[in-house]
Amino acid sequence: MTTPASDERSDQALLRAHVDGDAEAFGVLFSRHRDRLWAVALRTMGNPEDAADGLQDGMIAAFRRAGSFRGEAAVTTWLHRVVVNACLDRLRAAKIRRLEALPDDVEDRGTLVATAEHDDQPDAAAEDAERRRRVLAALATLPPDQRAALVLVDMEGYPVAEVAEMLGCAEGTVKSRCSRGRAKLADLLLDLHQPPGDPPHGNPPPDGPVQPMLRERGPPAP
Repeated sequence: MTTPASDERSDQALLRAHVDGDAEAFGVLFSRHRDRLWAVALRTMGNPEDAADGLQDGMIAAFRRAGSFRGEAAVTTWLHRVVVNACLDRLRAAKIRRLEALPDDVEDRGTLVATAEHDDQPDAAAEDAERRRRVLAALATLPPDQRAALVLVDMEGYPVAEVAEMLGCAEGTVKSRCSRGRAKLADLLLDLHQPPGDPPHGNPPPDGPVQPMLRERGPPAP
């Protein structure tokens, strides 16, 4: 029996097979990209319950609209676009602004919430946890469009061009949303970037390049 891990078909082949009536193909495709889609939904929505609803909405939409995929972008880009749009629709409809603690098994990636392992340093681990909580709480105050752009570019490490495809907007719009979002976060989180006694260094220029500042970490283990 073929399992998701052993199925060597490409993403496009799986999507075509699903459209052609293969009852297992979409499940294999979802299993292949589930962790990263969940991470994006969780950080966009701000808490596990709403993230699960947003991810479910997105997967239902992708399942039903698979026949509309024309191959102009990678399948994973298309899946992210559908999930992010589903999350943004929920945010705009419900005006969700609350943020709950992330599950312990969700790994953070990219620039905004990357933390080191401190298994043997309880104080450092607590400091990292508080830093993550502060960053995610600040992220939740941003408008949904800015939040989605920052999640995809800074936390998930996607190139600006690919994020533009996901969000259905121009690259300049993605850069502008990231720049405005970073400026707001810088004001809210100034003390996290400034060692005690150091003078403020100011915000990065709003028109600067959008690029990850720290090494990207691998996806969470299933």
